[in-house]
Amino acid sequence: MHDTTNGDDPAAGAPEPELSDSLKTFGAVLKALRDEAHLTQEQFAPRVGYSPHYVAKIEQGKRFPPSDLAPRAEDPLGPVASRVLTAAIRSLRRKAGLATWFHQWANIEEEAVTLHAYECTVIPGLLQPDAYIRALFDQRLPPLTTDQLERQVEARQARQQLLESRPNTQFSFVIEQALLERRFGGTDVARQLLDNLLEQGERRNVEVQLMPLQQVDHAGLDGPFRLAETPDNTWIGYIEAQDTSMLVTDAKRVSAMHQRYGRMRSQAMSHHASASRLREMRGAL
Repeated sequence: MHDTTNGDDPAAGAPEPELSDSLKTFGAVLKALRDEAHLTQEQFAPRVGYSPHYVAKIEQGKRFPPSDLAPRAEDPLGPVASRVLTAAIRSLRRKAGLATWFHQWANIEEEAVTLHAYECTVIPGLLQPDAYIRALFDQRLPPLTTDQLERQVEARQARQQLLESRPNTQFSFVIEQALLERRFGGTDVARQLLDNLLEQGERRNVEVQLMPLQQVDHAGLDGPFRLAETPDNTWIGYIEAQDTSMLVTDAKRVSAMHQRYGRMRSQAMSHHASASRLREMRGAL
């Protein structure tokens, strides 16, 4: 079953996707079909292999529907409803265009058994404290309105529940130490960030590694990226920068990303050494 809450992360500095009319319309259609079948979300969810929370997110227009939703829904909703959902998903994917990459990644991320992230531009979204999130969106261009900023902050905070709701998922983060030395947002923000990194790094399923400021060999020169291992043990990559994203499914390209990440983990400080460095930096503030 897909046990989903809110996933992290288009690129950590990018805005959360706004609810689109198309997604909300699809959600309303799914809800109408479910109601017609006299099923609650709690009754419908296990029959299609998803959690009630995930079904609720789809019906609210907050999640892109997975490609296998329609065939899974044929038994509980009937063949006609399944065909309606198939056509709706096909239309939705055509309209969404490149935006579908993020929605597909969010779905993948939320059910992943392993998640890897290398960041050299901003702290990964799952590890950002409130003050850091606000500093990011406060400096975003074009500027956000106050309401937009608050929605972005709330959405990112909700997505961070993934660390707690997925205790069996292994999270690995390789972060450039330079991001911490920068003290983005000021001393108070840097202090909260260091505290949060130390706190999250104490979870049994979370590993945080710092890439030293001086590193002769570095396998991450091509930029930030993410990797996810699906429940069927397939690896998928994701790249995002400047509001443009790409899902990587080609086996050779994913293998290359996996090799680079493995090399970077060996080049970075160990989890324990990184925690010690974080405490040193925290004490110096």
